Amino acid sequence: MKLFNKNFLILMLGLIIGVSLAIGRGVLADREAASTQGALPLETIRALSEVFGKIKENYVEEVKDTELLENAIRGMLTGLDPHSSYLDAKAFEELRVGTSGQFGGLGIVVGMEDGFVKVISPIDDTPAQRAGVKSGDLIIRLDDKPVKGMGLDDAVKLMRGKPGSEINLTIAREGVDKPLSIKIKRDIIRVKSVKHKLLEPGYGYVRISQFQERTGGDLRKAISEMKKESGGKLKGLILDLRNNPGGLLDAAIAVSDTFLKKGIIVSVEGRSASNRIVRQAKPDEYIDDAPMVVLVNGGSASASEIVAGALQDNKRAVIMGFQTFGKGSVQTVVPLGANRAIKLTTARYYTPSKRSIQAEGIEPDILLDHVKIAAREDRGFKQLKEADLSGHLENDNGKNGISKDKKKGKNGKDSISLASDDYPAYEALNLLKGLHLLGAK
Repeated sequence: MKLFNKNFLILMLGLIIGVSLAIGRGVLADREAASTQGALPLETIRALSEVFGKIKENYVEEVKDTELLENAIRGMLTGLDPHSSYLDAKAFEELRVGTSGQFGGLGIVVGMEDGFVKVISPIDDTPAQRAGVKSGDLIIRLDDKPVKGMGLDDAVKLMRGKPGSEINLTIAREGVDKPLSIKIKRDIIRVKSVKHKLLEPGYGYVRISQFQERTGGDLRKAISEMKKESGGKLKGLILDLRNNPGGLLDAAIAVSDTFLKKGIIVSVEGRSASNRIVRQAKPDEYIDDAPMVVLVNGGSASASEIVAGALQDNKRAVIMGFQTFGKGSVQTVVPLGANRAIKLTTARYYTPSKRSIQAEGIEPDILLDHVKIAAREDRGFKQLKEADLSGHLENDNGKNGISKDKKKGKNGKDSISLASDDYPAYEALNLLKGLHLLGAK
């Protein structure tokens, strides 16, 4: 029986000889050479060629050689860890477009858990976020197709599609008894990685949704604009990294360096010398030692954890929120020719104090509870004060007394709105005010 075709035999012979020369420093000429360190396992190579032949001869439909070989490559990489993968021409192009800030789809970053697609985080201002998809959701069906047993790449391909087309996600969510059905209309995803505003005069808020090529520069520009609005200086800054799934390592280093004058930002340790680096902060610091609070949660991963760990270990910011995702590995994209690549886990990264975040994450300095704040209903009752008593003594402070504006609370309505809309940000703002009053760095 014919086990494999002549072309495949030639290909496998070339693979054995070529890789053996590179790794084993010699041709596998006999059994003794095959047992030396670094030599290819001949029995496994024979098994691979035999399986290839069985598929070609007996599979229910004819399969192209290139398809089988690409599937074999995918299997080699996906069997290593959840983050290593083979990028064909389409996937490689989408990766390049994604890191530059514009791509198509639903706007969610996903991984696999127990055979289901798990939402690491929805991306800001995307169809998924607007539809109510949340970090931690498990996607169990895509339209009428069960996800169980489906590869991550296949699931992602189903979620992609023509802008304007719709897909129905069936989601299992912790704390919800029944699966949720969420219909989402696909769109072109344009990610603006940095957003900013002043919560109150002098107190800035910066949201980073993803670490892209432009993130470091966009962050410094945002800080400059807020400083200008605040008369040249900020009293404090909130850096919001919640539901930020990560991105480029260099962008995370640039963001960390924006707030540090000295010290280690991150160390990367891999097997090869090229994958062992230590990055130090440069002397420039952009907010003049103003106090900082960094907001994180379970959707803060990878590059977000690098930033949080660097600022926490260098005692530059208070980390507030919830335990982070725990992705402490570095992926390198290695091009294969002009239009293909592999994404390979090449190193682990460590915080300045040599902590590994892998599978543990960053523990916040201040843990928050999942609560929602609402304004108390005004029932018309007024608390009795000294000024309400008949015949009370008048205050003699005169012009040096407390102003009416301060009594009323100039930002009272804004504070109530922030507390009900975003309780963690409200807590972070109050902490910044306290640190500013105490003159803390």
